[in-house]
Amino acid sequence: MAAHRKRYVAGALALALPLALAACGGDSGGGTGGGDGDTLTVWHYENDDSAMGQAWAKAIEIFEDENPDVTVKVENQTFEQIQKNAKIFLTGDDVPDVMEYNKGNATAGQLASQGLITPLTEEADSRGWADTLPDSIQTTAQYDEQGLMGSGDWYGVPNYGEFVGVYFNQDMLDAQGIAVPTTFDEFEDALATFKAAGITPIATAGSEYPLGQLWYELVLHYGDRDLVDAYQLFTEDVDFQAEAFTQATEKLDEWIKAGYIAGDSAALTAEDMGVSFINGTYPLMVSGSWWFGRLVEEIPFTWGQTLFPENDMHPGSSGNLWVVPENAANKDLAYEFIDITLRPEVQEILGQKGGLPVAGDSASITDEKTKEMTENFESILDSDGLAFYPDWPVPGYYDVIVSELQSLVNQSKSPSEVLDGLSNAYEEGKTDLLEG
Repeated sequence: MAAHRKRYVAGALALALPLALAACGGDSGGGTGGGDGDTLTVWHYENDDSAMGQAWAKAIEIFEDENPDVTVKVENQTFEQIQKNAKIFLTGDDVPDVMEYNKGNATAGQLASQGLITPLTEEADSRGWADTLPDSIQTTAQYDEQGLMGSGDWYGVPNYGEFVGVYFNQDMLDAQGIAVPTTFDEFEDALATFKAAGITPIATAGSEYPLGQLWYELVLHYGDRDLVDAYQLFTEDVDFQAEAFTQATEKLDEWIKAGYIAGDSAALTAEDMGVSFINGTYPLMVSGSWWFGRLVEEIPFTWGQTLFPENDMHPGSSGNLWVVPENAANKDLAYEFIDITLRPEVQEILGQKGGLPVAGDSASITDEKTKEMTENFESILDSDGLAFYPDWPVPGYYDVIVSELQSLVNQSKSPSEVLDGLSNAYEEGKTDLLEG
């Protein structure tokens, strides 16, 4: 590679942040799209071996080939540090040209409302992103003046997806004579059969996100798109004591009492859950597509993945967003790089590696397991079935959901009391967002 095309890879954000913070008082003339036209600085937090890491590497290779006089600086950051410090370093001028960032009201929405990231609507229209990406994927890209997701300008561009489904241990199903459930009744029958055989059926974790996503699957089983839009996008008021939330929470309580969920799961982490499923302790795990690559590598038994039975909607969303800081020096180069990540050759890498492309085609995927998972995701997109995640609506709601559902597992609160706790925090957070 020629010297003028050398790509620099920096360390974690723990190293990059002091430089960014020290530059906050300086003036490099950033934010105009001019600046150092010979450099594109990219920040992302994907592992090099992951589907996204490999796809971004391909995108950078294409960019370098098409822009031989531009040096690409790639800085591998950490999700936690960017999440925690983005508002601080983006106020300075020593910022990346394009960076990966989390989507939702409490994250990208806040940066958008504070003017820290660049509106991308004109680029989305002129480059065809608005035509390429499915509507439910575009929801996470758009934010209004208050930073609420789902309308307004584009502030980010997603290029992969994720969803929650059911992973199953086929060997354990076969041992009990259970077919892979295709209806909710069959799913509950499977839970009862396993429990009768002395096997706790569902691997989950109450101290982190998994139990909340299981609960949300049940909410979606009893709810509809109008409920999701009211809950996630504030289109209407939400009554947590109404039918869908009540049925879901009472059903989860019923499963807890029946022993379908381990009594100690309130204290378990997502890692505990995943390891227990990989080890064959539990036959079922309701969790996300982000586990797929690890399961492929580590599971010693026959297994599979399916959608939650009879649900029209599922927890899931676009993946993280590419955003362009308002003070970026080379915005035009950033737009070009983002556009490349949506090209077929980059999207195909995501597909082949299990990364759920949002502008790809499952027909080109050769591995059967990967193809099946991608087809499940495509079926969700085709039916406008992405319902996002339960903790998204308001800042701090993740911790509330964890705490309230731990109380349900521990049987220290009734379903109605849990719903009161969820409702109170939701309404307070919603008020803060709308009036803030």
